[in-house]
Amino acid sequence: MTAAQAPASGLLERLPTYPIQRLTALMADVPPAPGLAPIFFSVGEPRHAPPAAVAEAMGQCAPGSLGAYPSVVGSPALREAISGWLGRRFAPATVDPGCEVQVVNGTREGLFSLTRTVLDSSGPDAYVVYPNPGYAIYEGATVLNGVKSWAYDSTTTSRHGEVFLSVPEHVWARTALLFVCSPDNPMGGVQQLQAWRTVFELSDRHGFTVVVDECYSEIYTGEEPPLGALQAAAMLGRNFDRLVVLSSLSKRSNVPGLRSGFMAGDRAILAKAARLRAYNGGGMNQVVDAASVAAWNDETHVHASREKYREKYRFVIPLMQRSLDIPTPDAGFFLWADVSRTGLSDEEFTKQLFMQQSVLVMPGSYLSSAFSPEPIRQRVRIALVANLEECREGARRLQAFVESLESAQQLNGTTA
Repeated sequence: MTAAQAPASGLLERLPTYPIQRLTALMADVPPAPGLAPIFFSVGEPRHAPPAAVAEAMGQCAPGSLGAYPSVVGSPALREAISGWLGRRFAPATVDPGCEVQVVNGTREGLFSLTRTVLDSSGPDAYVVYPNPGYAIYEGATVLNGVKSWAYDSTTTSRHGEVFLSVPEHVWARTALLFVCSPDNPMGGVQQLQAWRTVFELSDRHGFTVVVDECYSEIYTGEEPPLGALQAAAMLGRNFDRLVVLSSLSKRSNVPGLRSGFMAGDRAILAKAARLRAYNGGGMNQVVDAASVAAWNDETHVHASREKYREKYRFVIPLMQRSLDIPTPDAGFFLWADVSRTGLSDEEFTKQLFMQQSVLVMPGSYLSSAFSPEPIRQRVRIALVANLEECREGARRLQAFVESLESAQQLNGTTA
């Protein structure tokens, strides 16, 4: 866990290079293995078919619908659809579509808008607390707001709140914003009710806002869907004060290019966010708005997509676990693999795997906080986003690659 002070100026220079850009630079001169078609496990970009209802809704939009500026908060129809989905999925939570739901152009836009909104009255000595490893946007939004960072270790297998109690009291006392990802990226862990009780008690004591990223909530391995933050608040008899949840259609409905999501919760915070977004152009295109209504109102495609991921879990994870230490995630489509037995760094593992087997993964250190004194090494993230056969082929190649390294190690040991 680490703290860092961003300077008052030069914030863009301090902004860490985005993981995908780092990976592109790393692999710029690395050729794939001859004769093997590349398999990309590097980016969390769903490749299952999008729901037919989305294309149908977009095709039915009249050209005249584009003759007016879109609403900053989203159309009433879309907010009703999102509110209805939240009520069905996260009962007993109920969300008022008029003031507790706001549409965003993907959660990335929402995360930046919320961070700027929450930190509006915070000075440079305020902290933003976020998971390490985790989605780079949490750290990026923090840096660009010129406040302090505290990255908590999210690699623990427990999701009952211990990680939040490990943050020092003096940090909580100056915290303005806490980011939580559940199910988390890249481990796929789900925060349990006791964890939410701990988070809410800390928020009550210190007055900070809790922003929860739930983009992976609809991809899970078991029969029980992951607990949501709004749901936990309702179960604990709380309202949504200082709590905002974000989700999107990117993972749930396999439409990352649609750039459609929402934030829901504290109505006062959302009202302030709408004021900000009126200036930064946050309105959603009416065609995307209509397509989003269709997607949120349909669960059939979500069930079908989830079963495809479960099939990949059943067939692919055992193959990969033969060669690497890979825990089975509770949710999401990422695998967090320990490559330390190979003796290679995460970057070298990534390069050699691609050169020998044409399989591309993401180095774990690229998901680590830039302010951590010990970046996460010898881990790689594997995104099971391709179809089953491609994932199985990738798993076989990965196993062959690790076995070749072990054979070389044994030969060198014998020769020595």
